[in-house]
Order: sequence, then C-alpha cells, then structure tokens
Amino acid sequence: MSAPVVLDAISVTFDEAALRERLHLAPGSDEAREFGELLARAREAGRPKVLYTTAFVAARGGDAVAIDGETFTSPVLARNLERVERVFAYVATCGVEYDALPLPEQSMLCRFWLDEIKEEALRQADEAFLRHIEDTFRPGKMASMNPGASGTSVWSITDQQPLFRLLGDVEALIGVRLTESCLMIPNKSLSGLLFPSEFGYENCAVCPREGCRGRRAPYDPDVAAMLGARAGK
Repeated sequence: MSAPVVLDAISVTFDEAALRERLHLAPGSDEAREFGELLARAREAGRPKVLYTTAFVAARGGDAVAIDGETFTSPVLARNLERVERVFAYVATCGVEYDALPLPEQSMLCRFWLDEIKEEALRQADEAFLRHIEDTFRPGKMASMNPGASGTSVWSITDQQPLFRLLGDVEALIGVRLTESCLMIPNKSLSGLLFPSEFGYENCAVCPREGCRGRRAPYDPDVAAMLGARAGK
C-alpha cells in the first residue's frame, strides 16, 4: 500500500443560475437574492478535498476480500474484484469549511440550500479525483463501490471502518470523521473503492430502492443476480 495522497487544490465552479433552477428559486425574488449571498460566501469558504491510497488485493474467500491487511465482506465486491489486483481506496468531501458558515438559526431553507451547494462541491471533487487517477495511472475503464450505498445486502456501511483504516487518520488529513453508526461528517462526503471494470459497474444497477433522486442507472435484476446481490433495503 502506498502512502495516502491528499488532493486539496480542487477548483469548484458553481453555476448560480442552474442551482437556482434546481432549487426552484425565481430570478429576482427575495429567496434568489438570499441564495446568491449564501453562494458568494460559500465560494470564498469552500475547500473540497480527496484522500486516497493505492492498495492491493491480498486474498479472496467466499464473500470476503482482504486488501492490504483489511477485510471487506460483500458478495458484489467479491465478484467485482475477482480479477482485480490494484484498487484505489478513497474519501472525497465537500470539506468542513461549509459547515462553519454562519446561518440564521431558524432558517431551515438556508440549511437546505447549503446542502445543495455542498452536494455540488462533492460532485466536482469526485470528478477531479477521477481525472487525477486517469492522468496519473492510466488505469483504463474504472468503476467504484461505496459502503452502504446500495443497502446492506450489497455492501454494509460498517465496512467504512476498515476502509478508513486503510487511509490512516482521515480526520486529521481532510477533516472527515465517522460516527458510531458509520456515517460521515461532513455529510456530503463519499468513500469507496475505485477499481478496473470491463463492464462499468454502477451501484444503482443492483439497488432496488425506489424514489432515489441520485439514481444514475436503472435497477437491473439480471446484473444484481449475476453479482450475488440480494433484493432488499
């Protein structure tokens, strides 16, 4: 396993008009003006970051995969890594700085707007990470899996713990910490394993959860069956 790498010079460009449209804010309205002021402060404060390390699959057995001394249990991950030797363990985050922005105490609307801003910052940080991996390693077609993203039957969120151990002191390096229930703070953070994939795996393809706004691919029961994912929450 290589030493962890921090990417902290990530440039984020916010399209204010697109964000207003997503949030259904009428141009020229008081809400649009307030949102614009919040976005201006967020542009100044935000510092998205990514922490990653290169790791290697050491052993496989049933639904378990050992990666550099840490064991991960997931039938889908085991199938995805059957012929994979090198993976990239990572945590991407919008950064702790957004949460430090002062907001009106009773304004749930401002908190909702800030969450959308953080979501966009995380998305661009994740894209910057993928470009960095492509430019640095030229790995070919890649896919990723994220603990808890598609339900416990696919990959339990508790495997956040060994993933964080692979990366070292994640909180000290990029400010992301795990709660006792293995959720990440800041909430707009993403952890996972990035790996070569000939058929371009998508978490969403094995997740039957309905009404998910972030869905990027339709649920495919044939893919789920092939990878050993059981239908469920």
